[in-house]
Amino acid sequence: MSAEKITITPAMHRQLGVDLFNATWTLLDKNDRSPAEDEAMIHTAHASAYHWLQVGEPLNFARSDWQLSRVYALLNRPEPALHHAHQSLEICQAEGIGDFDLAFAYEALARAYAINKNPDQAQHYLQLAQEAGELIKEEDDRQYFFAELAAIPANSTS
Repeated sequence: MSAEKITITPAMHRQLGVDLFNATWTLLDKNDRSPAEDEAMIHTAHASAYHWLQVGEPLNFARSDWQLSRVYALLNRPEPALHHAHQSLEICQAEGIGDFDLAFAYEALARAYAINKNPDQAQHYLQLAQEAGELIKEEDDRQYFFAELAAIPANSTS
């Protein structure tokens, strides 16, 4: 008995990237996640990133790393949160990606350093996030960004 080979088309990779990103987002927003849902959130974020690596562009990669950083920060896992936040920022800088995505790359670093109990670095990236956030063109995006930035626990950065 042989296994049938499944071919995933570029369109399928793209749709899976979107669907898994959104599934991760749903779990991020859930207040009463179970330990099993925490694990599922990690897996859906990584799976989304994988599918975007197959067909995406640098913007998709930066957003995938941002989401992975957010997942790990929420789960209080500093090392992978820092890793993916740095990846997001490096992609933004290397590819000239600015606006909303650059601001959120700085936000991810501030959040990751905050949970890593490194207040100096957290404050540094909070300042960079604030400056980048002021440059977000769309008013709704800017308001959303500053609401997210304000949610970084102040007591963990001081």
